[in-house]
Amino acid sequence: MDYQQTIDYLFSRLPMFSRAGASAMREGLSNTVILCESLGNPQTKFKSVHVGGTNGKGSTSHMLAAVFQTAGYKTGLYTSPHLKDFRERIKVDGNIIDETYVTNFVEHLKPLIEKISPSFFEITVAMAFAYFAEQKVDIAIIEVGLGGRLDSTNIIMPELSVITNISYDHVQILGDTLPKIAWEKAGIIKKNKPIVIGEYQNETREVFEKKAAEDEADLVFANHQRYVASWEIQHKELLAEVTTTHNNEKQYYHLDLTGIYQTKNLITVLEAVHQLRKIGWNITDTDLQKALRNVKKLTGLHGRWETIQENPLIALDVSHNEDGIKQLVEQIEITSHATLHIVIGMVKDKDIEKILMILPKHAQYYFTKAQIPRAMPENELKQRAKLAGLNGNHYPDVNTALQSAKTAATIKDLIVVCGSVFVVGEVEH
Repeated sequence: MDYQQTIDYLFSRLPMFSRAGASAMREGLSNTVILCESLGNPQTKFKSVHVGGTNGKGSTSHMLAAVFQTAGYKTGLYTSPHLKDFRERIKVDGNIIDETYVTNFVEHLKPLIEKISPSFFEITVAMAFAYFAEQKVDIAIIEVGLGGRLDSTNIIMPELSVITNISYDHVQILGDTLPKIAWEKAGIIKKNKPIVIGEYQNETREVFEKKAAEDEADLVFANHQRYVASWEIQHKELLAEVTTTHNNEKQYYHLDLTGIYQTKNLITVLEAVHQLRKIGWNITDTDLQKALRNVKKLTGLHGRWETIQENPLIALDVSHNEDGIKQLVEQIEITSHATLHIVIGMVKDKDIEKILMILPKHAQYYFTKAQIPRAMPENELKQRAKLAGLNGNHYPDVNTALQSAKTAATIKDLIVVCGSVFVVGEVEH
């Protein structure tokens, strides 16, 4: 098979959560273990940092990868899902995996794939681990796909585990209470390995503390160590003033990621770096400052309050659950604009009513869908939105919807594309 045939084979042959939802899930780690054993257990041949959480894990993973790259370490980065190209999931020093490697890997494993019928995600995790081992990376940042305890990535023994936060998402799989979700996410805590928690609620804190105690893992809550005292958007950067709690020392950081929710991820990253330094990783303050200013350039991160046009301002954001949309609405509120236009598409298995109730009533809406089976039909989304007091028209695809918004907008308006990673990924720009 050539590269395109290989990708078609992966997409069509293997159960894929991003397209089909929960029916594509494979319970447990056994398939991942079988795949990796057949490859000589590549996950044991490089060091890693494991990053989970409900929101912010993608940004945090990219920020940490940028830090390690800037500090001179050969750095692998595994994230999911991809926006445009499958190969975005697997990078070394910001460069996506080779097409030839993908083709050869699948060809080599095809007999085993046919035998055990792994999921799409299980194959891509095994591919990432094999690639990082072959590339002899110094460190790999591994983002959890979904949950933690039973996620395919959870066969690694990391230097450090990070959980950004806990909020409601994938409740049909992870549980319908915050403690249940926290318990699944806490499954990435490993024996005698430090764990950094970005944010917590009282009911999730107990879960983390209990699991860390059982595994004799040093637990640190990042928001106890530092806080963002103030921030401002300056020259297309987010400038954050960070205060260290125990001595009131102040430090300023410039981020090229300008979503204000990145202030939370910054606090998590700073504590993660602090813990990594304690176990011997050589990361200077200069490395840290430079990396945070160049995350997009170093790692290729997209879709986090990503501005693709000005006058009118068009921003893409992959926010797709209740907590993420709340943070997006805060971002919209601090962004100067006349009329607000929101292009939105969602997948069927989200808590759509709750999300629709959070969105601004005064906006002009353009309801659409991603071209995947899991997507909610645009006319149905429009009908549900109407019940929540949101008004607009519906469109068969995101680019038609976005073009309609651009036609209607004046140069002082704001257009936001959101609601699904897959909708954002289909925007042509």
